[in-house]
Amino acid sequence: MSNPTEMSRRSFLLGASISLAVPELTRGAAPAMDSELLRLGAVEAIFRMARGDISAETYAGALLARCAAERDLNAFITQDAERVLEQARACDLRRRSGVAAGPLFGLPIPVKDSVNTAEYPTTAGTPALRNFRPAKDAPVVDALRRAGAIVLGKTNLHELSYGWTSNNHAFGAVRNPYDRSRIPGGSSGGTGAAIAARMAPLGVAEDTEGSIRVPAAFCGVAGFRPTTGRYSTRGCVPISPLFDQVGPHARTVEDLALFDSVVAHDPAPLAGVTLKGARLGIVRDYWFTDLDPEVERLTESALERLRRAGATIVELALPGLEALIDLTTDQVQNHDVRLELPRFLQEFGAGVSFEDVVRLASPDIREVFASDVLPGGAAFVSEAAYVAARDTHLPALRRLYAEFFARNGIAALVFPATAVPPPPIGAEGPMTIRGREVPFATAVARNIAPGSTAGLPGLVLPVGLTATGLPVAIELDGRASSDRALLALGVAAEAALGPMPAPKR
Repeated sequence: MSNPTEMSRRSFLLGASISLAVPELTRGAAPAMDSELLRLGAVEAIFRMARGDISAETYAGALLARCAAERDLNAFITQDAERVLEQARACDLRRRSGVAAGPLFGLPIPVKDSVNTAEYPTTAGTPALRNFRPAKDAPVVDALRRAGAIVLGKTNLHELSYGWTSNNHAFGAVRNPYDRSRIPGGSSGGTGAAIAARMAPLGVAEDTEGSIRVPAAFCGVAGFRPTTGRYSTRGCVPISPLFDQVGPHARTVEDLALFDSVVAHDPAPLAGVTLKGARLGIVRDYWFTDLDPEVERLTESALERLRRAGATIVELALPGLEALIDLTTDQVQNHDVRLELPRFLQEFGAGVSFEDVVRLASPDIREVFASDVLPGGAAFVSEAAYVAARDTHLPALRRLYAEFFARNGIAALVFPATAVPPPPIGAEGPMTIRGREVPFATAVARNIAPGSTAGLPGLVLPVGLTATGLPVAIELDGRASSDRALLALGVAAEAALGPMPAPKR
């Protein structure tokens, strides 16, 4: 990862040219300059603000203007522009006073509205928590603030994080910046949409079974789900402590790595990695089945670009994977949420009960909870099934992966993040792929479920647009606790894959 003191002379000169335009920007002029600010990644924006080449207030103002211009995406539930500008002005004052800038100095960061913030409500996208104001920030937000970041606002999500569409019936559907008739993915759809639409370069998402990675894939941005437990999830509305993990969305792996260095308290720079000689594994009989033709085309093109950059693509088998996922993923989530959510509500003083949350939830969420979570439901998880999933099948899955990586000597598994491009908003039933009917959950979430169930770090990288302009992405999963190595590999892979076109609007 580049660090501000190592920025190129070209970047410095570009920053100097921006500094000359600050007076005009502060008066709201120079829309072309605003556009230049919106294109900045987090690392470069922080570098320029820390040097005083642009003011934090000017940069925050440009992002807020973009948020207002893209309001129809419905990416935010709560935002307070004056609060953001006030905190940006305070950053500028500290810099002028000679206070050392933190690694996230002046950076406005959108935060998924399932992560506690003292200055904003934490609704989890559900009506019963509309007015819930936590007493303090979640540790992940506290770490970002201590590093100099500003909360840009709270982003919309799939209600209670229980789905992959972000078609929120209580706060409105989030729309995909590449096609407003399409979903952005979920549950962290608001953060993914905000990053793709250039409302901010770096944002906070959260993932239990794909909630970072599906929105990253559908919104054409980079997403990183770290090894489970790498970042604290205290103060985040829970599903299961065995799977829940907060993580970032960004437009570059460099910015994901910056987030990781701050939140994991791991400031070591990424080791220089190239793809030459890197062994990347693919398992076709699980991750490459029932793919939309455009997803298959773009994935195969991405694999060829990785090969041309020097990677060795190794075709492998992983027998037993599907059976272990079937015995583990849903059983753990649907059991744990009915215990963990009530604990969260009580611990953080939400003022409502679990029963209140379910009773006031939108009809689609009530239906899911009645069927899959609550006693008497058709898919209710018994204690015996849960104990078997937690104590037998989950350890077996982790062993399966550990032995697979050790036996094959691969740096990462590579596969299409989803089997389809972003579906239309409201199309949540079975999908037809190559004339075959495929369940929605299979099309959207089958490929991302194994990594998060096993607790592996997963990195999503966009690989291009379909013929109709919709994003497609691949995912790289590494060994447990190989987070920095996976991010370093991701920097090299990103360079080989090339830039992702921005949304046209």
